[in-house]
Amino acid sequence: MTAATAAMNRADAWRPAVNPWIIALTVTLATFMEVLDTSIANVALPHIAGGLSAGVDESTWILTSYLVSNAIVLPLSGWLSSIVGRKNFYMGCVTLFTISSCMCGLAPNLSILILCRVLQGAGGGGLQPSEQAILADTFPPAKRGMAFAIYGVAVVTAPAIGPTLGGWITDNFTWRWIFFINIPVGIVSLLLTSRLIEDPPYLRRRKLGETRIDYVGLGFVALGLGTLQVVLDKGQRDDWFASHFITWFSIIAAASLIFVIIWEWRHKDPIVDLHLFRDRTFGVSNLLMFMLGFALLGSTLLLPLFMQTLLGWTAEQAGLALMPGGFVIMALLPLVGFLLSRYSPRWLLFFGLSMLSFSLFHMTNFDLLIDFHTVTMARVYQAAGMAFLFVPINTAAYAFLPRDKNNAASGLMNLARNIGGSVGISVVTTLLDRRTQVHQSYLASHLSATNPALQARVNALGQMIQNRGGPLAGTSVMPWAVIQQSVIGQATMLAYIDCFRYLGWAILLMLPTVFLIKKHKPSGIAVH
Repeated sequence: MTAATAAMNRADAWRPAVNPWIIALTVTLATFMEVLDTSIANVALPHIAGGLSAGVDESTWILTSYLVSNAIVLPLSGWLSSIVGRKNFYMGCVTLFTISSCMCGLAPNLSILILCRVLQGAGGGGLQPSEQAILADTFPPAKRGMAFAIYGVAVVTAPAIGPTLGGWITDNFTWRWIFFINIPVGIVSLLLTSRLIEDPPYLRRRKLGETRIDYVGLGFVALGLGTLQVVLDKGQRDDWFASHFITWFSIIAAASLIFVIIWEWRHKDPIVDLHLFRDRTFGVSNLLMFMLGFALLGSTLLLPLFMQTLLGWTAEQAGLALMPGGFVIMALLPLVGFLLSRYSPRWLLFFGLSMLSFSLFHMTNFDLLIDFHTVTMARVYQAAGMAFLFVPINTAAYAFLPRDKNNAASGLMNLARNIGGSVGISVVTTLLDRRTQVHQSYLASHLSATNPALQARVNALGQMIQNRGGPLAGTSVMPWAVIQQSVIGQATMLAYIDCFRYLGWAILLMLPTVFLIKKHKPSGIAVH
C-alpha cells in the first residue's frame, strides 16, 4: 500500500520540463485546424460537386463521412493513447490529418475525396481528446481553468469562422485550398509536438500485453456511432422515418448503442470506460457539454442562414456580423479562467446558462427589417454566455477523477459536444422546415379573395407594376406572386423565431442541473 501511494504521489507531482503555456499553445494549434474543418467545407459543397461532376446530394457525403469517422474515434482515443502512448497517438493523428488533407485537395473524383475525408475525420477525432488530456495533466488543478480557456478559443470560435473562411477561399481561389491550408499548420504542429510534449509517468507504464482488446465493444461502438451520425446528418434531407434507409439505420444505431452500454459496463477492460459516469459531476458535465454543442452548432447554423436567405446579406457581411462574438469569447475566456481560481464552477455555469438563454430569447425579437448592429449585439450576448460555459464545464468534469482517467474522460467529453452539435443541427433544420410549413399554411388561410385589405393591396401592386411598364393591373398575376413571396418570407421569419425560442427553453431547463455538480475549488481555497 505504501509503494502504491508513493507511486501515485510521484505521478501527481510530475510536471513537464517545458513551460506549460507553450505546450497549451502547441496542442491548440492542431485542434483549431481540426475543428475548423468540421464546418469550412459546408459552403464549398456546390463548388466541389461541380468540380467533380457529382450531384449535390452525393456531395453531402463529403460532410457525413468526416463526421462519422470523427465520432467513432472520439470515444476510442483514451484507449488508443494508453496502448501506443499519448504523444505517439497525438502525433499520429496530426500526421494522418495532414496527409489526408493533402489527399483531399488532390482528389480526382468524389469517391476518392470521400475516402480521404474518412481518413481526415479519423485523424481529427483523436486531436481534441488528446489535447484536453494533455492540458489536464500539464497544469495543476488551480490553473486548469486558464489552460482550458486557451483550448476554448479554438473550439468555440473555429465553427463560427469556418463557413466564412471557406466561402472566401472558394470565391477567391478554388475549393481545393480549403484542404491545402491544413498542410503547413500540420507540419508546424508536428515539429513542435515532437520537441515539447512528453507523456506523464503513469502512461509510460502501460503496455499492449497488459490490455485485452475488446473487439466486440470496438465493433459495436463503431457501428452504433457511425450509423447514428449518418441518421443525424441525413435525416432531414431524407424526411426522417419516411425513408427506409433512415429507419433501418436508426434501429441499428439504437440497438448497437444499447448493447455497447451493457457490454462495456460489464467488461473488465472496456474500450469506452462508462464507469466514469458513476461520478455525478462528470455525468452532469457531459450533459451540459452536450447542450453547449447543441446550442452552439444549432445557432451557428441558423444565424448565417437567416442573414443570407432572409435579409439578403452576402456571406462576407454575415461573417462580419458574427466576428465580434468571436472577439468577445477570446476576451472573456481568460477572465473566466481567472474566476475559476476563486469561485466554484457552479456559479459561473449558472451565469453562463442564464446569459445564453437570454440571448436566444432576445433573438425572438428579430424581424425582416433589423439592422447590422442588432444582429451583431445579439451574437455578442450569446458569445458572452458561451464563454462562461465551456471552461467551467471542462474544469468540473476532471475535478474528481483520477489522473490516469483523463484520457478516457476527454474522449467522452468531446463525443458529448460533437453529438450534441449534430443533434442541434438536425433539430433546428427539421424545426425550421416544419414550422415554416405551419406558419405558411396559417398565413395563407387569411388570404381570402373577399378580404378588402388584400384586394386593395393587390390593386396597388398591380398599378405600381403597370406604371413601371408591366402588364395591365387587372390581368397581371405578378401582384399575387409578390404577395405569395411576402407570405413565404414572413412564415420563414416566424419559423426562425420558433427555433430561437426552443433553443432558449432547452438551455434554460439546464439551470437546475448546475446544482448537481459537487462543490469544489480547483485551488483548494474555501468556496465562496
